[in-house]
Amino acid sequence: MTDPEISRLIDLASDVVARARRGGADVAEAIARAGSELSVKVRMGEPELVEEASHRALGMRVMKGNRVALTSTSDLSAAGIARFVSDALELAELSSEDPFAGPADPALLSSPPYPELEMADASGDVVDGARARELATRGEDAARAHDPRITNSEGSTFSRTSGGFGMALSSGFTGGYRGSYHSLYVVPVAEDEGGKKRRGYHWSAKRHLAELDAPEDVGREAARRTLRKLGARKVPSCEAPVVFDPDAARSMLGAFAGLVMGGAVYRKSTYLASREGTVVASPLVTIVDDPLIPRAPGSRPFDGEGLAARRNVVVEAGVLETFLCDSYSARKLGRAPSGTASRGGSGGVGEGTSNFILRPGATKAEEIVRATKRGLYVTEMMGFGFNAVTGDFSRGAAGFWIEDGELAFPVGEITISLGFDELWKRVDAVGDDLDLRTATAAPTFRVSSMTIAGA
Repeated sequence: MTDPEISRLIDLASDVVARARRGGADVAEAIARAGSELSVKVRMGEPELVEEASHRALGMRVMKGNRVALTSTSDLSAAGIARFVSDALELAELSSEDPFAGPADPALLSSPPYPELEMADASGDVVDGARARELATRGEDAARAHDPRITNSEGSTFSRTSGGFGMALSSGFTGGYRGSYHSLYVVPVAEDEGGKKRRGYHWSAKRHLAELDAPEDVGREAARRTLRKLGARKVPSCEAPVVFDPDAARSMLGAFAGLVMGGAVYRKSTYLASREGTVVASPLVTIVDDPLIPRAPGSRPFDGEGLAARRNVVVEAGVLETFLCDSYSARKLGRAPSGTASRGGSGGVGEGTSNFILRPGATKAEEIVRATKRGLYVTEMMGFGFNAVTGDFSRGAAGFWIEDGELAFPVGEITISLGFDELWKRVDAVGDDLDLRTATAAPTFRVSSMTIAGA
């Protein structure tokens, strides 16, 4: 069944494309977006912030020869749209030529029917400020009631967003879809020795509201994660195995994603630029970009250039199989696009990821810890100590020290380091606890040895 709102957005995008073409553009590509957001934060039982907004906007990319211009507007009046189109055409005249500029190959454009990915949940739209406050309050109350050592809170926040997207390209493609996302964060604070404050958190996030964890479960888990930080201390500098929990593992995988973008390859800003077809990780490491997972946060039926969404295996059993390219980076590298283009609100196109996932193994996450006689379990990382060109990696970390397969005590104010290339090659265990709360996701994994700088 056709969605009337998506049809209107496609018609709006198609209209400005036609206007730009009549005005002299060789290529015109437009997106129209509409949606709403609500975010309610409570702290110590009282509302602290309520934000609610709706939006409608247009973005367009036009080309005159090899000259490209981007423009956007939220003024959808007749005068605003006319000015939006004329500005785009004028900017194209002022732009420098780029021999690699151009639209996606029309022969590669996708067409319906598209897969049903269940990306939108209308039930979330009926959550008003009062209901959002209730959900956030239930989460914070559960955290505060969990243990008397929870003495403060940085708040609990419920957020929802939903919207539609329509795209029209002068090459003939039109398409659109809806999406939604709901989340609940709880951040308790506990008193530690010496007056120190220990802050922990937990959260749940899903496209479909009914799949969110119960607020009480989120709050209790947030409290548990806060309390286990009490008494954190440094450990002596050493070499030891390091286990990354899913949150820390996701951060590591996000850094890896930047290394396999076509733009990074042609700019020579990744140490993997010439490594396609070679071993870049342990045989336990398989990384995929998969936009076709129903209800996952990064799913989509087609990419930002209208190419069919498809699953790309980036690393298979440790071997780098491909880079992720939009049409522009693919031209510069002399290869085909990978169907992974993203299009921003201004109409600009670049390569990106959808659901970028480190495939889980068959080992229970608890077993990875039990099999580690002595090492570090990382739950948080701080700082930005990573050089994508050289692979140098060094970041602040916090978590727990492992002794005889048990989490012995909390650890803080330490640094972990190892060359990123060697780090991925030293992965010797991958857990089964993948959780698609975010579009970049990884299960627990262990690196056999890293340098830990502490006391």
